[in-house]
Amino acid sequence: MYCREYGDPLSPGVPVLCLPGLARNSKDFHRLALHLSARRWVVCPDYRGRGRSDYDPDSENYQPATYLNDLRHLLAAVGLHRTAVIGSSMGGLLACAMGAAMPTVLAGVVLNDVGPDIGGDGLGRIVSYLSQDNPQPDWESAVRAFKALFPTLSLRTEEDWRAAAEATWYEGDDGVLHYDWDIHIIDPVRKNRPLPDLWALFRSLDRYPVLAIRGGVSDVLLPETFDRMAAAHPGLERLTLVGVGHVPSLVEPESLAAIDRFLARLDA
Repeated sequence: MYCREYGDPLSPGVPVLCLPGLARNSKDFHRLALHLSARRWVVCPDYRGRGRSDYDPDSENYQPATYLNDLRHLLAAVGLHRTAVIGSSMGGLLACAMGAAMPTVLAGVVLNDVGPDIGGDGLGRIVSYLSQDNPQPDWESAVRAFKALFPTLSLRTEEDWRAAAEATWYEGDDGVLHYDWDIHIIDPVRKNRPLPDLWALFRSLDRYPVLAIRGGVSDVLLPETFDRMAAAHPGLERLTLVGVGHVPSLVEPESLAAIDRFLARLDA
């Protein structure tokens, strides 16, 4: 299991654990981690089957219970005993599960465009593109393909889009760019096994400060779910990013400001 570390473990601020989405990896948090590392230690793992972590020969292990156990071992290995968790999409659901499975670890949670109810259109879209490779001949083609897949992201510059593409594909031994995940990570999802009670996991965060960020045109975290989350967690802080889809980059100026304020309160 691979992880990136930013900043100094002895920094005064509460450390941060960044958990990516279902097929994503630690590269997604690079700019956010650079920003946060001026004051705090930031740890960004690649789940098994993604990025620079090993692929699992048994796709049955690509499930949340396994990822949660991997995170437990990772935290022990790097000596991270109390942390704020920033979780994008599936990473946010894992943060909720940490509230139930390892409650003493959490200092607070930032949920990035995810909640206990997953929008049907969003989940179907994600499953369809994750389940097969989408090879690209060069990075220019990869950027075009990424823009076609995610037209509502908040990325503004060509440099931003190129960085996002580089976090999505890798150059294989054949000289062609391939998705940077094992396409079999989706096998357990396609078997339609029942999910745990995600609302119960979300309610395990009642004792912690929580900031929830939603892309205003997200098809994964719907407005009605966002409102239900606020009713279920009276202290929930919320931010909606107008015109942004799934998933916000978290380096939007509004996101950075909200995350900085949230973490500063945890430091106090």
